[in-house]
Amino acid sequence: MKGVLLVNLGSPESPTAKDVKPYLDEFLMDKYVIDVPFLLRALLVRGVILQTRPKKSAEAYARIWTDEGSPLIVISKKMHQKVQSLVDIPVALAMRYGTITILKGLQELHDKGVNEVMLFPLYPQHAMASTTTIVALAEELRVKHFPEMKFTIVPSFYNKPDYIQALANSMKKHLEGFDYDHLLFSYHGIPKRHIRKTDVTKSHCKMDFSCCHNSSPAHEFCYSHQCYETTKQVVKLLGIPEGKYSQTFQSRLAGDKWLTPYTDVEVNKMPEKGIKKLAVVTPAFVSDCLETLEEIAMEANHEFKVHGGEEFMAIPCMNDGDEWCGVVARWISEFQKN
Repeated sequence: MKGVLLVNLGSPESPTAKDVKPYLDEFLMDKYVIDVPFLLRALLVRGVILQTRPKKSAEAYARIWTDEGSPLIVISKKMHQKVQSLVDIPVALAMRYGTITILKGLQELHDKGVNEVMLFPLYPQHAMASTTTIVALAEELRVKHFPEMKFTIVPSFYNKPDYIQALANSMKKHLEGFDYDHLLFSYHGIPKRHIRKTDVTKSHCKMDFSCCHNSSPAHEFCYSHQCYETTKQVVKLLGIPEGKYSQTFQSRLAGDKWLTPYTDVEVNKMPEKGIKKLAVVTPAFVSDCLETLEEIAMEANHEFKVHGGEEFMAIPCMNDGDEWCGVVARWISEFQKN
């Protein structure tokens, strides 16, 4: 029997330092997120970051928390319910970090008689710190607890026409009536070394971004290429002219070389360039979360206006929108037929 496991990032149990600390520990101690030897990672995370970061992160979570709970969890559950209503095989929801674990999701499917799982990381672009860690943990759990299970892994869908169409339609709907000067595509950042590590050719990636536009087998796992390709295809579909859009990368840890240009730096420069009305879309996420609601809709909005900007729109993610849920349901139906 076939079933589906949708997997998103996760969230602390509450917006308090007490609950944020173990969540950050689990997240940052993941070898696919901070990819340095264990002892160095433990020293950095537990000896430095976790001494101050939980309080600051808790304050950020508190700014976006709702009566229902964490926005990411609430939205993911709504999406899951809608998708389940559209298909006739079991669909479970899990998070890579936190209490809605992948183990619980697989157990739920196992208890319903599922032995063939469509493992669906909810990330359009492939990255070590998102897709790879989900697949690696799920496989580890399968071997240990569910050896009879078989996985079919959904690859990154950054360029699938129905995903691009759904994203473009969602953006178009939210932009209606907003006469923006500039549209910014802000993707989550990753360390540059992650790009090199995922280069299956071991030679294509030059980190000058010219290689992102030259065809290569490396692009199957290249986060940078896939971000640029998503932007390129959406822009083409919406007919946005050159010069009216750009692409940046948000969120980074100090001490590493991360993908550039940085969202916060570029947003702050825009008003002096004559950009007074800015729209920002975050296509690395399918569900609104801390990075979209607090970092962009609140912080970037504030900084843009402090630096002379006048109007700012944070375009919501596709969340549990009907078209996006319909796309996911179609992919599940294709899996069911094969």
